[in-house]
Amino acid sequence: MFLKKIPVLIDNYIWILFNTHNFCIIIDPGLSDPVIQEIEKKKWHPIAILLTHNHLDHTGGVKKIVYRYPNITVFGPAEIKKKYVNKIVTEGDKIIILDKTFHVFFTPGHTPGHISYYSKPYLFCGDTLFSGGCGRVYKQKYLEMYCSLKLIKSFPNNTIICCAHEYTLSNLQFSLSILPHDKTIHIFFKRIENLIKLGRSSLPAYIFFEKKINLFLKTNEFSLKKSMGLKESCTDYEVFVKLRLKKDFFIGAKRD
Repeated sequence: MFLKKIPVLIDNYIWILFNTHNFCIIIDPGLSDPVIQEIEKKKWHPIAILLTHNHLDHTGGVKKIVYRYPNITVFGPAEIKKKYVNKIVTEGDKIIILDKTFHVFFTPGHTPGHISYYSKPYLFCGDTLFSGGCGRVYKQKYLEMYCSLKLIKSFPNNTIICCAHEYTLSNLQFSLSILPHDKTIHIFFKRIENLIKLGRSSLPAYIFFEKKINLFLKTNEFSLKKSMGLKESCTDYEVFVKLRLKKDFFIGAKRD
């Protein structure tokens, strides 16, 4: 299947998977009109909507899309069952759509019921992981978010990360405030900065690169602990909590 992203709102992305027979799957439609316009333009036949969590910038377009295409099936976690979800899915479920298997993973932390969908090589992770960062934590559920990120880090290196926001540049600015001498992050920052100046997108991302530049996936590294003034004996989880709190108050951070 082929991947298409539609930029909406300020910095959201709606993802669409489509095949050579013009059938498509929509992921996290925060708005309806841009999706419907693209479907009509490409003469696609929408089969399903996959929802990761209950925030409006991920679900706001569902009602109108369902009205326009009444045969479409909407999958999502129980926390959004009131928003036209007719197939509740949870950890361990396997969904077969257009001969592709989507594995459902429970990835809470940003919301209590957040889920992610994996169909090799694509991971649709909503607001759990961003390129260079992670989502804000719901009501101090730091352990849940930490475990969700640890799960995502375990995915194959060629996994394509389809997150929902263009936050990469500001995330890397935060990373450089913590690790100002990290050459890999510096190089990646310049690359993303050039892309954004050209009006291009930094996404999708690859988990292989995220392991190198995303501080929230590097909490086990001594260099990070040292830069944060933490003891080497500090646990990965403790590093994560302190890092997330620093990000919450970082000037210029996105509203993730």
